[in-house]
Amino acid sequence: MKEPGFSDLNIQPEILKAIEEMGFEEPTSIQSACIPVILEGKDVVGQAQTGTGKTAAFGIPAIQKANRGSKSPSVLILCPTRELAIQVTGELIKLARYTDGIFTVPVYGGQPISRQLNALKKGAQIVVGTPGRVIDHLKRGTLKLGALELVVLDEADEMLNMGFREDLEKILSYSQGKSQTVMFSATVPKAIKNIMNRWMENPEMIKVEGQTETASGIEQYFMEVRDSMRTEAISRVMDMANFRLALIFCNTKRQCDSLVQELQARGYSADALHGDMRQQVRDKVMEKFRRAQIEILVATDVAARGLDVDDIDVVFNYDIPNDPEFYVHRIGRTARAGKSGMAITFTSGRKKKRIRFIEKMTRADLLPLPMPSVREVQLSKIDNHLEELLETLEAGGLREYIEQLEPLAEGNFTPIEIAAALFKMRVEKGVDVK
Repeated sequence: MKEPGFSDLNIQPEILKAIEEMGFEEPTSIQSACIPVILEGKDVVGQAQTGTGKTAAFGIPAIQKANRGSKSPSVLILCPTRELAIQVTGELIKLARYTDGIFTVPVYGGQPISRQLNALKKGAQIVVGTPGRVIDHLKRGTLKLGALELVVLDEADEMLNMGFREDLEKILSYSQGKSQTVMFSATVPKAIKNIMNRWMENPEMIKVEGQTETASGIEQYFMEVRDSMRTEAISRVMDMANFRLALIFCNTKRQCDSLVQELQARGYSADALHGDMRQQVRDKVMEKFRRAQIEILVATDVAARGLDVDDIDVVFNYDIPNDPEFYVHRIGRTARAGKSGMAITFTSGRKKKRIRFIEKMTRADLLPLPMPSVREVQLSKIDNHLEELLETLEAGGLREYIEQLEPLAEGNFTPIEIAAALFKMRVEKGVDVK
């Protein structure tokens, strides 16, 4: 059965255009399950963790349902921390890029309240805030919730753990129970159920579960590098390990194309596979990859469906996937047919939390892997060339080459010096290629 795409979820064309521009090809499981139900106006409890794409799961309906003709907010989104409030606001601004009349204002502690007062005064259809600062604005009368139609509690269990229960109850009381209420929570303890019973009307419980076990035979690593160094890290790993076939996953089509250009500029045979390509072109790229005419394939999750190549040595997660299940499917492309394989996921800064989340969901440990140094890569290349040299010596058939070199050996150079010079030429030529 075909998985639903964004266009199957009754999303408005202008939002679909923004999603397309952001480069996302298909909804995650929680998005597919929640978006239609929220758009229907039902109260929803979504059991989902950070990293599953839940922001878009409530953000897309929030934009679509917001009252564009009102200066008073019709959507309120509550987050436990200022960092999450900023992140959610940024996502909503991107999703609403082509939707006229939607203005999103974040309100949180640690920012001058005067800036928020001015923004609210101009009018906002969506307000994203932390409970404490929202209460502050309600007391001042600078935020009025009389026109509220949708309330979203993001990471509700975390807000309760931080002691925001009274604030949440107070904020919900301002809408007088008339607004649609949507809640996302990693867990559903008794305190969450109490809020559901008091403030929600027959909420639909949505919990997306699926395969999260990773395949055996795969060495799983994470490499902490700056975003700007990820391509360099791929180059060093490829050269050091002398991998023959590599598959790189990106979250967006745009990143796929950009990365392919960077890899080709470094001398690699690389190509992209994503949804903007015609099927005929995709098939041609896949056939080249199967025949090892392309050594690095850069793909999105959707385009790589049905990819069945037994000899992939390594899978790189250039971007951390939006859903842990995507991670499982991605790395399962290596270690086929009883062989071993390697999976390397790039991370940096706060993104490390998502690595821990993947470990928890997949019940697998990702080991730290430092980026190889330039010297380590060079030494590894020398070792690889030495192996090839030994194979050539054992194969024999060297008489005509010996005859060419004998005059040099009778002159000022010893045989070992001549061999060293030839070996140096070979190694340095290999360094220049990539």
